[in-house]
Amino acid sequence: MKRQEVHLELLIGKRVFALNGKPVGRLEEVRAQLNERGYCFVTEFLIGSYGVLERLSVWRIGRAILRTLHVRKEGYRIHWEQLDLSDPTRPQLKCEVDELATLT
Repeated sequence: MKRQEVHLELLIGKRVFALNGKPVGRLEEVRAQLNERGYCFVTEFLIGSYGVLERLSVWRIGRAILRTLHVRKEGYRIHWEQLDLSDPTRPQLKCEVDELATLT
């Protein structure tokens, strides 16, 4: 597997595109884990309005507000292997949207 370095701060807010070229949502959160050697590896990405709430740590309050305002629930959890970052200016899914876990 080819190793790739990407500046995460430049990815936040980028539109993520489906296989058909349509936008799925904006990348709002990146989750990572520390391994036993002290290296940090990305495990998943969160996109959509629920991803913003997660990033801002206002998950419960934000969901309640969105429900009250009847805002469409949207947000996906993308496993690191499901996102193509070969062009960091245009992240694209490697799978179908319905294969992604939804944020609820």
